[in-house]
Amino acid sequence: MSGVTGTLVLAGTPIGDIADAPPRLAAELENADIVAAEDTRRLRRLTQALGVHTKGRVVSYFEGNEAARTPELVEALTGGARVLLVTDAGMPSVSDPGYRLVAAAVEQDVRVTAVPGPSAVLTALALSGLPVDRFCFEGFLPRKAGERLGRLREVAGERRTLVYFEAPHRLDDTLAAMAEVFGPERRAAVCRELTKTYEEVKRGPLGELAAWAAEGVRGEITVVVAGAPEAGPEELDAAELVRRVRVREEAGERRKEAIAAVAAAAGLPKREVFDAVVAAKNASAGPTPTGR
Repeated sequence: MSGVTGTLVLAGTPIGDIADAPPRLAAELENADIVAAEDTRRLRRLTQALGVHTKGRVVSYFEGNEAARTPELVEALTGGARVLLVTDAGMPSVSDPGYRLVAAAVEQDVRVTAVPGPSAVLTALALSGLPVDRFCFEGFLPRKAGERLGRLREVAGERRTLVYFEAPHRLDDTLAAMAEVFGPERRAAVCRELTKTYEEVKRGPLGELAAWAAEGVRGEITVVVAGAPEAGPEELDAAELVRRVRVREEAGERRKEAIAAVAAAAGLPKREVFDAVVAAKNASAGPTPTGR
């Protein structure tokens, strides 16, 4: 591809306190040729709070029109425009619109940069009091109970700290499901209304947090859950090994890969896990009938 292209700028916006807005954000809002906003009304409130005026064209860019609007924005970028992408709070692409546009821009060799800003994921992680050296972000869990339990079972043995977003009206069900799958004693933290007036961080075992949330919780929610405790071979009997293999198979893994993963996590030879699976299969099949 020849010629000079424009630049796609991903702009982090405050997750609560407007004073957290990065200094560069105001300049980018004023100088962008196009501002693509998840919610144009929230963009208007943001610019008013910052005391800036957008000189460029403002367009909406949200989940419902992402697919249709991306080619239009990419065309503007390849034509030399500076496009600023802002979502309602935090960094675009992180459980927000943006990934589709970034991927399309990269495909066209368009420069992509960012204005760093507040992150609910990292803020909650830092405030949780749980290990922060290794973590994984799981986004929002499925709304349906069965799918939610299935997703949680996929990471039941994950050693890294887990971070989730959740809606306040589903928090009690989510914490109850986590207590069921991870165990009621697994440590966690519910971070509510981060950086806002009524910020609250509730820490404790999942069982206690589920009971607390049953009374009703409001606001933007981020949940941080401790990783699975390290288990030695002696703590896992054959039935548990078989259960873990089945969970992985139900999640879509082939049996061979599931056995290898369970063995690695338990610190056991693959053969031992394989034998347990075969024995369980034979036991469920019952005695082989004899001929006459």
